[in-house]
Amino acid sequence: MASLHHHPLPYSEAKPNNSIVLEIHHDETITTTSSAVAHMEEASRKSNGEEKSNPICLTWKDLWVRASMGKRGTKAILQGLTGYAKPGQLLAIMGPSGCGKSTLLDTLAGRLGSNTRQTGEILVNGHKQSLAYGSTAYVTQDDTLITSLTVREAVYYSAQLQLPDSMSKAEKKERAEFTIREMGLQDAINTRIGGWGCKGISGGQKRRVSICIEILTRPRLLFLDEPTSGLDSAASYYVMKRIKSLDHKDGIQRTIIASIHQPSAEVFQFFDNLCLLSAGKTVYFGPASDAIQFFASNGFPCPALQNPSDHLLKTINKDFDQEMEVGVAGTSGGALPAEAAIGILVNAYKASEINEQVQTEVTAISKMETSSVEKKRGHASFLRQCIVLTKRSFVNMSRDLGYYWLRLAIYIALAISLATIFYHLDTSYASIKDRGSLLAFVSTFITFMSIGGFPSFVEDMKVFERERLNGHYGVSAFVIGNTLSAIPFVLIVSFIPGAIAYYLPGLQSGYDHFLYFICVLFSCLMLVESLMMIVASVVPNYLMGIILGSGIQGIMILVAGFFKLPSTIPKPFWRYPLHYIAFHTYAFQGLFKNEYQGLKFHGGSSHKYITGEEIMRDTWQTDMSYSKWVDLAILAGMIGVYRVMFLVIIKITEKVKPIVGSFKLMSPKQTIHVVENPNATPLHVEFV
Repeated sequence: MASLHHHPLPYSEAKPNNSIVLEIHHDETITTTSSAVAHMEEASRKSNGEEKSNPICLTWKDLWVRASMGKRGTKAILQGLTGYAKPGQLLAIMGPSGCGKSTLLDTLAGRLGSNTRQTGEILVNGHKQSLAYGSTAYVTQDDTLITSLTVREAVYYSAQLQLPDSMSKAEKKERAEFTIREMGLQDAINTRIGGWGCKGISGGQKRRVSICIEILTRPRLLFLDEPTSGLDSAASYYVMKRIKSLDHKDGIQRTIIASIHQPSAEVFQFFDNLCLLSAGKTVYFGPASDAIQFFASNGFPCPALQNPSDHLLKTINKDFDQEMEVGVAGTSGGALPAEAAIGILVNAYKASEINEQVQTEVTAISKMETSSVEKKRGHASFLRQCIVLTKRSFVNMSRDLGYYWLRLAIYIALAISLATIFYHLDTSYASIKDRGSLLAFVSTFITFMSIGGFPSFVEDMKVFERERLNGHYGVSAFVIGNTLSAIPFVLIVSFIPGAIAYYLPGLQSGYDHFLYFICVLFSCLMLVESLMMIVASVVPNYLMGIILGSGIQGIMILVAGFFKLPSTIPKPFWRYPLHYIAFHTYAFQGLFKNEYQGLKFHGGSSHKYITGEEIMRDTWQTDMSYSKWVDLAILAGMIGVYRVMFLVIIKITEKVKPIVGSFKLMSPKQTIHVVENPNATPLHVEFV
């Protein structure tokens, strides 16, 4: 890792770090001086260059964001915002729903969608640069976590993925446990996060786990989108208290920017600066403690014993077209519509001394002799990421009942049903059709049932998307880890039901025939899972994904050559190329060759015997120009192709979608500057 120059902190004195304060639920404090934990954290910080890292100042000037409305043109979501965020301070972005809080947060973090256009100037320590991985972190509003893991496992696996290989496993484990204690989760450290299948930790604890995962790299800039959403007042207070006190515990001058929906009075006191928005316009930006005075001086005083944040939000909320009482300072001295009240405040802020101070502060910060943010910190190696993701995914699959175990039970029930219905197949003329029907059912409907695991995979995709956006690992590592972890479970799901469905009906004896049958079934299950991975990357929705995946498989089954023989399939499109693209085609052919070759059947009314080769050629129209092993090899190759397709689709979506969306929004005279931003979206498009 490149060496980084040390610069003194220009904004405030660095806090001494000779002690560690651990907070517990009853607000008791335990001070541990010169402990092993502090020593290890100090050594770890030095080994990763964290002491030489600079605090981050973020400024934005005349920031506009417009969203495409299709044929209706564009709509301005943010309108000429100017502000700053300084180290050691918490900036709260507040406003009614739809005012642009999350959009402002996404804009500052480089996470805007492809259907938006951004103009204005955003500077990091006075420089135009991207936000590097490790120096910044983003905690999303939704706590997208792997529910089957415990708190310790979730944070420790993330530490192994994010922290560089220069740190030992012991150091990473200690960093994870130290971070858990920082957020007050030591009592829930061995409790599963929990979901629909089992009771887990509370909502406030989940939010703190999400924060733990993102602060493992000791980021200097922390974005939080609605960190108190869905929490009660007590949980909101403790979450914000932990966030506010982070720099007191690790000695890092951290810049924190959070969008807050409706904070309590106690939470409001944690805010250093407040950015108040309404319909994308700045109503107020400045010290949070002066906001009430600003409103009162313009005719909207806060009633006694009322939560200040409630008063601020009620005054600037025009969704319900309510009227606001204007106080002594108002010009009309009566009730005003909410929109008029907002107009008064917006104009008052533009002409206020507070706005001038903000403009002066932004200019001063932009001209300060501050170094740019350090370059991207090291991840774990690609091999380490693959190993960790494989282990984590394996643990998740083994604990999630809906992932494979429920499917295994259903498959066993189906296999028993098949075995009893087709029990004891002989070599009579009628068994020719029965064997074909049995093999076709196994390679179509049983594999078709694999779409039942789609909801679990969508949850994995949500975790992947969050971690990918935050730069924890790449697409290739995720695909490899998911594939390797699934193989043992797919083998179990293939072997146990396959043995029941093979031996009880009395299919062709011989271990080589049985193993081939299992290999084809395994390949089909892997292919269906790979297909659903592709579907999930395109349509990340339960209902639409299952419908689309089912439709694709239904068409493949229809043209595979069982329900309609290959020679009778219409040649345009259905036979060429769809018949040869459908993996069921090769599953049918491989299983028919495996079963019929070497057998002789009674000829029905005639006294002749019919060989299996004749049946495949005349009855099923199987292509006999190559062996069954070629069919199996084609299936194995398709597994690789499908997995690569999933990887390519993710890559293309990341690279092409922002560019395509930007061309829809830009005028002919506008130009595009493309900046690589590994901490947020892989491609950040800035318009000038």
